[in-house]
Amino acid sequence: MKRLVILGGGYGGLRIVERMLTPELPDDVFITLVDRMPFHGLKTEYYALAAGTEPEHNVRVAFPTDSRLTTKFGEVTKVDLEQQVVQFSNGDTLDYNWLVIGLGCEDRYHNIPGAEDFTHSIQTMNATRCTYAAINNVNPYGQVTVVGGGLSGVEIASELRESRPDLNIRILDRGESILSPFPKKLQQYASQWFVEHEVQLISHAQVDRVEKGVVYNHNQPLTSDAIVWTAGIQANRIVRELPVEQDGSGRAVVNQYNQLPEYSNVYIVGDCASLPYAPSAQLAEGQGEQIAVALKAEMKGIAIPALPKIKLKGTLGSLGKKEGFGMMGKLSLVGQMPRVMKSGVLWMYKKHLG
Repeated sequence: MKRLVILGGGYGGLRIVERMLTPELPDDVFITLVDRMPFHGLKTEYYALAAGTEPEHNVRVAFPTDSRLTTKFGEVTKVDLEQQVVQFSNGDTLDYNWLVIGLGCEDRYHNIPGAEDFTHSIQTMNATRCTYAAINNVNPYGQVTVVGGGLSGVEIASELRESRPDLNIRILDRGESILSPFPKKLQQYASQWFVEHEVQLISHAQVDRVEKGVVYNHNQPLTSDAIVWTAGIQANRIVRELPVEQDGSGRAVVNQYNQLPEYSNVYIVGDCASLPYAPSAQLAEGQGEQIAVALKAEMKGIAIPALPKIKLKGTLGSLGKKEGFGMMGKLSLVGQMPRVMKSGVLWMYKKHLG
């Protein structure tokens, strides 16, 4: 028996499972999907769970069931590339013939004192549950500070404004404007939305340190009842600890087949892989398509054929439940249409997997 082990049931890992469970899968190959949760969490929607506008069951999707697929739930502590073994926190181990690492990302705190200890996260389901509790336990007229004005920060701040109109909300961003990677039109539209909805925008921020209930911006204290951190990501710790080449965010450098160059039976997918694109769910799914093609060839003992090109269709973001923004190629979209499009994409994704 040979085993394909997939670490992480996220967007990339799940796409690989889906593409591998076909009649082409050799009879002597079995797949083990490893995750800390017993379901696929829709990470792109965690901001809504944290803000209290979506219940948890709306951001869950069941893992597939198949006689050739085994699911193992647990916390991975180490991957031994030489021995081809995955180690778990409870002492269990799992051997593999082929391995896919898709463990996602973690918050990056930029060595800012107190940031990890005194802020809340939306990077994992468990962390998002805690963030939901912290935010929704803030009393009326309390203050919530979101550190980071990128896509995640903008989405959680806007969603929270609609769910808790009684709160004071501010966004701290180190750039000149929120959504700095996006075109000016989108930056201005989102900024105006926040102005109209009385969300304070603080640009050119420099967070020096964080204490309980206080963010220091240029050494000036800003008191907060809850602080949410959305100011950057890095690869999962398991990947950062691998003895392989990495980029500045700890993501593993891969070859044209998404393999570790020195360990061709190990594939990296999603936020753990160093690629010339911004991390996203659709990028992870595109990688998943490529990796499935490569794995099928490897299992047949033939050369890996030309891989399907990853086609990124664009980016969609929300400003609450009724407005949004997006980029489709070079076209900038604002208003109700991109919000409806985002809801439609989510519905199609859940329907397809379900």
